[in-house]
Amino acid sequence: MIVVVAAVIEADSRVLICQRRKDDKFPLLWEFPGGKMEPGETPEEALARELQEELGVRAEIGGELYRTRHSYKELAEGIELIFFSAVIGAPPVNFVYQAFEQIAWAERGELGNFQFLPADLGLVELLQRGCRHEE
Repeated sequence: MIVVVAAVIEADSRVLICQRRKDDKFPLLWEFPGGKMEPGETPEEALARELQEELGVRAEIGGELYRTRHSYKELAEGIELIFFSAVIGAPPVNFVYQAFEQIAWAERGELGNFQFLPADLGLVELLQRGCRHEE
């Protein structure tokens, strides 16, 4: 099982989402920023590292929001995906995002307009229904 961590970063009632590059696996699908854990890392350490690498930001990692497991036929192993709340500096933040085709700040109600990775859909539904990390 591959463990993947991802961040729900909110500012001004909008959520940060990222579009995968066209030359990546699952091209041009949207996701929440994050990545795979490395040996010896806690999930929070892995997420802070990934946000620094992928977006060029330092983040304060908050509590766990949602956890799911998913299998993709394109991957030999299943994934366990852990989502955390995260806080970055006050927007607008100048992101460095070569890891993505594009990034966007989306209203929770607009998240359904984006084509997300299947493993992210459960969280997308929760966010659209108004789930917050304080709950």
